[in-house]
Amino acid sequence: QVQLVESGGGLVQAGGSLRLACAASGNIGRINTMGWYRQAPGQRRELVARITSSGNTNYADSVKGRFTISRDNAKNTASLQMTSLKPEDTAVYYCQAEIRPSYTVTYRDWWGQGTQVTVSS
Repeated sequence: QVQLVESGGGLVQAGGSLRLACAASGNIGRINTMGWYRQAPGQRRELVARITSSGNTNYADSVKGRFTISRDNAKNTASLQMTSLKPEDTAVYYCQAEIRPSYTVTYRDWWGQGTQVTVSS
């Protein structure tokens, strides 16, 4: 099986910074894109940032210039550095990865359990 585990959420004041980490483990054959999504109460889950295996990135307009996504292909990890945090960034953040397990030829999306980020004003 495959697992994604996030860490690094917490409570921070507006203007502060947090770093989220995501580690993929298990029977991993190959990982294509990795991304971070978030879901605030009563709202749909939305893309925050995404990075391809070659390092190409894209960001939601609301976080451009404040958040930076990175990954380590050798370690199957991804990170999201968040700066200048705003109360509207408060949400549960989910790590996502498009993974082909070693026992199949098919890619599918895998999700972490989510980590809470709360930004106080």
